Amino acid sequence: MIPHTTERFEIALNTSAGQITTAVEVPTGFVPVSAIVPLMRRLGEEAQALEVARSADAGKIVSCHKGCAACCRMLVPLSAPEAFALREWIRSCPTDQQDRISARFATTKSQLQSHGIWQRLSEMCEASTQLNDDALEELNREYYALRMPCPFLEEEVCTIYDERPAACRELLVTSPPERCDDLINSPVEPISAPVRVSTVLGLLWQQLATSPTGLIPLPLIFDWTERHQVDNQLTWKGTELLDQALDKVWRFVCQSFSGTRSDTAS
Repeated sequence: MIPHTTERFEIALNTSAGQITTAVEVPTGFVPVSAIVPLMRRLGEEAQALEVARSADAGKIVSCHKGCAACCRMLVPLSAPEAFALREWIRSCPTDQQDRISARFATTKSQLQSHGIWQRLSEMCEASTQLNDDALEELNREYYALRMPCPFLEEEVCTIYDERPAACRELLVTSPPERCDDLINSPVEPISAPVRVSTVLGLLWQQLATSPTGLIPLPLIFDWTERHQVDNQLTWKGTELLDQALDKVWRFVCQSFSGTRSDTAS
């Protein structure tokens, strides 16, 4: 495969945590939407780092650490671009690793089916409208009550740490780790995410593919990407993807600023 030529862009973005200034290399040719995922992750992580530093200055230190995997029992949402990227990564793994991952996903699917949750998650993926907050909260609670480990968790350690979804990257807390063992009854103190990358990528996908798909539950990525193989073959110019993704980021940040001003005023 002939490597894509790239074009360098300087990005400056004001967020609620401060300004991000970074340089990115973007393919100039036609690429699938998954090609934009690493760049957007990087942007989100740089914004998150500013928020973590600001929190530390206020005396609130992140308490998350390796082996602390209570949050790995939560229902994790992915955008379509992230789902495609993660599925491609799995296909690149050695066969024995792919087999282990597939087996754990099959076990998770079986458990969700036995509790009547799988079908509801599947319907949510393809629905023309997203669940309202109350219905989504109920589904999240039912899922979390099962205490099922993420299919990518081995011995309480994430095996896809460098490839993990944005939702996982953005979930950081400053409260004592033991509170995370019962997230329903023990309130945690999360650090806010200046940019919600899954949300941004989900909006990007809706525009590009004119698809209602918003966010995809992690346990369904095998089934969802299988049903949408044709969509993953679509390509766009890399610079076009960047422009449209940044437009979604700026819209998200503007809404965040607006919400912050409203909170301050009240």
